Amino acid sequence: MSNQAPAPGPGAAGSYAGQPATSPAGPPAAATTATTATGGAMSNQNLNQIVTDYLLKRGFNRTEEVFRQESKHLGTDGKPVQQLAILGPKKYARAFRLLKDWVENNLEIYKFELSKLLWPIFVYSFIELVGNGYTEEGKSFLKEIGQNFQATHADDLKTFSLITLPQHVNENSVTKLYKENKYRIPLNQHATGDLFNFLERESDQGGSVIRQLLVTYCQIDSTARGPITPFSFEAVFRRSKNLELEEVDAKEGIPGVNIGLSNKDILDPAAPLNLGPLPMDPDLRDDLRAEIEDEERRNPPSGPSLIEELDQKIKREESADAPSRSDLPLPPSRPRDIMLEMQKLRENRDRFKIEGRTGGVGVPVSACMFTFHNTLGSVSCLEFSDDGQLAAVGTTESYIRVWSLDGSALPSSNAHEKGAKFNSRKLIGHFGPVYDISFSDSASGPPQKLFGDEGRQNPAIDGRPKLLLSCSADGQIRLWSLESWTCLCVYKSHDGPVYRAQWSPHGHYFLSGGYDKVVRVWMQDHASPQRLLVGHDTSISAIAWHPNGMYVFSASDETDKTVRMWSVVTGACVRVFTGHTDHISALRCAPNGKILASADIAGNIFFWDLVKGTRIKRSRGHGKGGIWSLSFSVESNILASGGQDGTVRLWDVESPADPHKAAQQNASGQPTSTGTTTGTKKKSKEVMITPDQISCFPTKKTPVINVKFTRMNLVMAGGCYDPER
Repeated sequence: MSNQAPAPGPGAAGSYAGQPATSPAGPPAAATTATTATGGAMSNQNLNQIVTDYLLKRGFNRTEEVFRQESKHLGTDGKPVQQLAILGPKKYARAFRLLKDWVENNLEIYKFELSKLLWPIFVYSFIELVGNGYTEEGKSFLKEIGQNFQATHADDLKTFSLITLPQHVNENSVTKLYKENKYRIPLNQHATGDLFNFLERESDQGGSVIRQLLVTYCQIDSTARGPITPFSFEAVFRRSKNLELEEVDAKEGIPGVNIGLSNKDILDPAAPLNLGPLPMDPDLRDDLRAEIEDEERRNPPSGPSLIEELDQKIKREESADAPSRSDLPLPPSRPRDIMLEMQKLRENRDRFKIEGRTGGVGVPVSACMFTFHNTLGSVSCLEFSDDGQLAAVGTTESYIRVWSLDGSALPSSNAHEKGAKFNSRKLIGHFGPVYDISFSDSASGPPQKLFGDEGRQNPAIDGRPKLLLSCSADGQIRLWSLESWTCLCVYKSHDGPVYRAQWSPHGHYFLSGGYDKVVRVWMQDHASPQRLLVGHDTSISAIAWHPNGMYVFSASDETDKTVRMWSVVTGACVRVFTGHTDHISALRCAPNGKILASADIAGNIFFWDLVKGTRIKRSRGHGKGGIWSLSFSVESNILASGGQDGTVRLWDVESPADPHKAAQQNASGQPTSTGTTTGTKKKSKEVMITPDQISCFPTKKTPVINVKFTRMNLVMAGGCYDPER
């Protein structure tokens, strides 16, 4: 009987029931080993069940639930089991969505800094996917996740779309730059702690993937300063005190790559800018010089020559802060460009010069006012051409009308209109109110032929503007020909009404802004925008170009109320100006490129120093209703403004030497009034007039929609007569 195995019973699986197990006599060694291993595995599973039963019997329900959840992630050997979703190529998309959701639901004070994590995590996830041979997964990841960065990194996304093989990752200059350098991310110490706590807590859901990418490719620089946002107390305080930039903020990102709006842009108001004039194209300069020499050889000038004027212009362009010509691609020059530059030199030489500071004493500046009658409130915008020959209005009835200011017939290239004479034209095409219009570059003077064309059949070159831009509530920007009087192109990209559109000082590029909070930079020969400038919180209310064409300005209304300066080359925000408390209605940069003026509907004009990034002063004088237009004189020392109160006012850009004396006299030497009245019986709220107002030209019930200094320093103004005022 001793050689027979015992019958199966409660103690057969082990000694738990108190009965010792009896082994058969002389079993093979292999069989013994297999039996032991199987029994050990079953014992481990049974042990979990035994513990669960014990906890339930004792009433430890919460502990039993936690134990059961943890047991799901354990294998038969008691070791953690890795989830397939974590190990596969889809883990990167899952991890990115996890991080993005956490950032968007975080506290507002940390959201801006934490959002800096998204771009590097996206880039390195894509590099890992393609570098490991997951080509299709990489394309899918780029298409799905990349749309989050289309507004700020459109150029980088185009580059990544060409990277489809591991060899491309190792050879492409952009990906090599990312792989060979640590991406530095400055974070507030509290945000850093929250980040790693989150990654540890969500390790199984994708946190481990994010943590590995940060450790491998990035460097988190924890700092003790306060949280940074464009409008945080820390940022405003540092800008106002001109505090030095901390090293971690100065070294954010990787040198040579676009990181979007950086801490340096927000904290460092003294970041160097290229505010000098854009150098003239060498070929254009040589052709212009040869043309001037030939003309002056035939007709010697009695006064200063154009050659001297050209030499002075070239000398100004050689300033230390002048940008490089190669930074802003422009098309090759044409004969018309030579003629325009010659005429601009003549206008600059023969202009009425406003010398030095005025100290609040009036200067003999003339203003020519054009009044439009019987508009019935339909005019929404007004613009004058640079040559002073044309005026155009946009209407709430969706059309544009262009007038010849001297009453002469408008030229037309249409064969069926040969011999017809019209001094005004109507342009129809928009489907909503027209909010803004802009003439292309032009110069005054009669049509003329260049040297060498006199005996040829080439027509004389006309300096009139050839193109007109318009934008509307229909979300479209239209390009119109002022020769055929037809629409040449429709630009579609904005999501909602487009409120502003403006040509670049050098042509070819134009700027737009609207309801979708995005400022767009366009090229005339491209149907899609070349730059998307993102950063405003509300819709765009005003835009302006820097004279050298390298920077643009935008203002936002409602809750934002900031003015931002953007680089056209990089698309980055280089200055943020805060101080307005009302809707910002107008922007204008001075011809010297150093000063920006902004106006709001409360009648305030702010002057900003672009070099330091600080406010120079605030000017007041306009009544309620807002200031709708600003324009600087050629010397940049006088500003003209027009507004809803029906006045054109001139301002001294520099503060007066004796503000007390200047405040008591106006341009004609008469005491100034500090208030305005709406009737003979009731006096309205007084308007404080600052001492830097030089002159005030009132109109007869005509709100001033547009003011413009010509190149000869004549002020042109226009508005619509309102008999009910």
